[in-house]
Amino acid sequence: MRKLNLTKPICFFDLETTGINVSKDRIVEIAILKVYPSGEKESRTWLVNPEMPIPPETTAIHGITDEDVEDKPTFKELAPQVVQMIEGSDVAGFNSNRFDIPLLAEELLRVGQDLDLKKCRPIDVQVIFHKMEPRNLSAAYKFYCDKDLVNAHSAEADTLATYEILKAQIAKYEELENSIDFLSEYSQHFENADFAGFIGYDDEGHEIFKFGKYKGKKVEDILEKDKGYFGWLQNADFPLYTKKVLTAIQLRKLSL
Repeated sequence: MRKLNLTKPICFFDLETTGINVSKDRIVEIAILKVYPSGEKESRTWLVNPEMPIPPETTAIHGITDEDVEDKPTFKELAPQVVQMIEGSDVAGFNSNRFDIPLLAEELLRVGQDLDLKKCRPIDVQVIFHKMEPRNLSAAYKFYCDKDLVNAHSAEADTLATYEILKAQIAKYEELENSIDFLSEYSQHFENADFAGFIGYDDEGHEIFKFGKYKGKKVEDILEKDKGYFGWLQNADFPLYTKKVLTAIQLRKLSL
């Protein structure tokens, strides 16, 4: 199996959470596998007290109960270690562009940690898998590595499997360059200004709304035209990172 061609470390990570709402749900487990250009690996897994109940239907998926995390540190307590591990690295995961990265960004902002995940080149192994062999993590592990995924939905098992799958994908497909820049670009569905996909770009690189009554319209134009819309967005139930992007656009507009 080919070694990843890295110019800096890459962190494969997986989150188990209280649910799938990026704005409201919390992390209950996080695993990070950091791979260095030398091939050396470092792995950490933390159970996290989400400071909210874990719904039974969610426990049924990942097996983590309220009792499992009641005496564990909160994300605010763990965040400095998480930031220290990820900072200066690229990031990779399975369905990470649509879920894990947006939710991690929310948790970091919520506890005041200034880690700009936009500076981390993201690789979503699921996107590569779906483009090459449309299916899920267990099927991908069986297909690419010829192994059964034991303890699926355990963050540590999922993270290790994702790392092995990416290396197998590079070995299998000649058209996949062993380059983080290429893999990051290839594993994007769409480029967005925020992580949750509420703010996109038009063909000229201007931020546009991707939802609601102003869908397809330039953000700057709407913030100028509809003075109350910015305030409504900031008070509505949108992810913190989306609000941060909107604030940056508003400040940029005001400084012109």
